[in-house]
Amino acid sequence: MSHRLSRSLALSTVGALALTGCMGGGSIPSASSPITQSEAQQGAQFHPQLVAEFGGAMTGPQAQYVEQIGKNVAVHSGLGNARQSFTVTLLNSSVNNAFAVPGGYVYSTRQLVSLMNNEAELAAVLGHEVGHVAARHSQRRQAAAQRNQIGGVLGAVLSGVLLGNSQLGNTLSRGFLQGSQMLTLRFSRSQELEADELGVQYLTRAGYDPRAMSTVLASLAAQNSLDAQLQGRGNARVPEWASTHPDPASRVRTAAGKAQGLGTGITNRDTFLSRIDGMVYGDDPAQGVIEGSTFIHPELRLAFTAPQGFYMVNGTRAVTINGQSGRAQMTLAPYNGDLNAYVSSVFAALGSEQQQIRPQNIQRTQVNGLSAAYGTARVNTGQSQVDVVVFAYEFANDRAYHFQVITPAGGAEAFNGMFQSMRRITQSEAAGVVPRVVDVVTVGRGDTVSSLSRRMAYSTGQEARFRVLNGLNSSDQLRAGQKVKLVVRGR
Repeated sequence: MSHRLSRSLALSTVGALALTGCMGGGSIPSASSPITQSEAQQGAQFHPQLVAEFGGAMTGPQAQYVEQIGKNVAVHSGLGNARQSFTVTLLNSSVNNAFAVPGGYVYSTRQLVSLMNNEAELAAVLGHEVGHVAARHSQRRQAAAQRNQIGGVLGAVLSGVLLGNSQLGNTLSRGFLQGSQMLTLRFSRSQELEADELGVQYLTRAGYDPRAMSTVLASLAAQNSLDAQLQGRGNARVPEWASTHPDPASRVRTAAGKAQGLGTGITNRDTFLSRIDGMVYGDDPAQGVIEGSTFIHPELRLAFTAPQGFYMVNGTRAVTINGQSGRAQMTLAPYNGDLNAYVSSVFAALGSEQQQIRPQNIQRTQVNGLSAAYGTARVNTGQSQVDVVVFAYEFANDRAYHFQVITPAGGAEAFNGMFQSMRRITQSEAAGVVPRVVDVVTVGRGDTVSSLSRRMAYSTGQEARFRVLNGLNSSDQLRAGQKVKLVVRGR
């Protein structure tokens, strides 16, 4: 969660997401028509919001490299004036994600780039997103959403799990999911496959190994599975209500089939690894970091612990806490020194003019020396009852933070420990929070997967993390002279 927060409760990204796919179906278009002025204007309108929601745009050699590869791939899309029309942005986000919006705006997070193992895989991801632009998937999805009322589409994110398909469920969902999440709604499976196929075509035309689409999807599937294991989830899928994309594992075989018979091309592995050496991996301390079940923010000077059995996702404007029995976000709203009014304003924002949500009462307390206030609203959705809890803390006369929680009726007690864990951190604790970075090393004689894994800057899952990061299966071994990635503590 960035220290530059606004009142928006936007959830920038949730979970370990697959390559962002898009919307609509139908046959693959010729993709020869240039980007229109109206498409370019739409993308330009959304671009600043998207950049802000996903951690900000990175600058410097790594960002320039990603931009170069993206534009080189876009040239092979058949869109007129593609090199000049496309805007390719590397985002400072710790979630594995990439997406595109109309007008030639293509994005990849640094985390997803870190998962890749060669330049062909980078070209595959960016080619997939260029394919969405060329096929006008966003426009098709927007048209379909308008026909089906977009509130219903977004409402399904939460209402399908906790609330039932009700208008109130849609209202609460919009309270938890706003901003650019509206722009990255899940594309249909057929559109994802279309973008994969177009990406393979672009790879081939650009001289890259077309198999890179299947290998990067395989790495992403492996990362999803590892994340599920490390977070204590029972399966490799992010819950449907916390995902914008289908599981990539089902697309690996299809992408590999599309590459058959297309020959081989370059991968530029060593070039790619040299370019991403030193890239921040995982959370940027400026946005706070997740260490096990604890979230700590060195600039906001706060920390809290998630309940057992829940996992956290750190977004730009909110930290989400997900579990099978409920969901929470930690974020902020404008504060004028009155905690009771603050809690009331959060409830008001979660409701609407037609369906207001009010707590029965607001109670005051102290938590680890912090003044706090909280309230609970029991809401009847028409099909079931849910509890909505807001628990707020004053950190300064003009600064407060809060949890907002939604659970089945009576389930809010699962979050009591988290509510009581919020605390200020000391200056020495803040100074001890340093980023993890990618460190590209050359395998020496005697080095093994086991020995190099022990250098990974994690207390758990070192070998599994090392293998997924380097695209190695359980039987792959290393050879002297080979370059591999480690994740180490930066300075």
